[in-house]
Amino acid sequence: MKIALIPNADKPRAVLCAQQIATLLTDAGASVLLPCALKDSITTQGGKYYSTYDELFSHCDCAVTVGGDGTIIHSARHSALSDKPVVGVNLGTLGYVAELEPSEISALTRLVTGDYIIRERMLLDVAVIHQDGSKQSYLAVNDAVISRGSLSCIIDLDVFVEGERICNYRADGLLFSTPTGSTAYALSAGGPVIDPYLSLIELTPVCPHSLTARTVIFSEDTVLSVSCNSPDTSYLTVDGQVSVALAGSDIVQISKSSHKLKMINLKDKNFYKIAGEKL
Repeated sequence: MKIALIPNADKPRAVLCAQQIATLLTDAGASVLLPCALKDSITTQGGKYYSTYDELFSHCDCAVTVGGDGTIIHSARHSALSDKPVVGVNLGTLGYVAELEPSEISALTRLVTGDYIIRERMLLDVAVIHQDGSKQSYLAVNDAVISRGSLSCIIDLDVFVEGERICNYRADGLLFSTPTGSTAYALSAGGPVIDPYLSLIELTPVCPHSLTARTVIFSEDTVLSVSCNSPDTSYLTVDGQVSVALAGSDIVQISKSSHKLKMINLKDKNFYKIAGEKL
């Protein structure tokens, strides 16, 4: 079993915990794979180091992340594209996506024996289509947000379904979320808590200039498009980690991705109980 180990290198506590996990997995008979940046920080017998995440995920059987939700979401895009399952150890504040707490890392030895289940979560394909027909594509684990720039002004957004205009929003922005992302920014914007293993697209307006604008839930097969009619620059942000400036003629398209996030479950836990505790 080849297991990629990916801690948040900016958190000394995460690196220390990752060293403990590396030793634990090696003793259990696994080969531990690590990013090259951690070569001087984490040592393991027979371990291998890779210069890129693409290489790391192409060589592993599964991945373990150590950090907050941001750490696992960053790794999740690579794991989904490589079709490799991932499990997170929580060292962040909330840890909705992480499976284990630091006190539970001994359960990771079950990765070696295969004593776990894999459950799949829906992801979003997000594309920016330019006037000349060129396209930039992104994979969203949590959400894609179209928002105003640095000036304190609202923007005018049209939403289309299968090419037909269905509504207009004047708001600080629009937030398109996966079920996994329903407990992230979407929740703060007034959206509902959604079971992360459902397949649907959640649209939540951010600070809408309206008394009636509410979250709208679309089926997983819906293809949504958004155009911005405001003269000022607007931005697309994917998972809070990728930011793209949008021109007035750009169209943002959101749809269900063919890629899925494979999450490793090591314990029987109730999502709604955990959400209630963390909220």
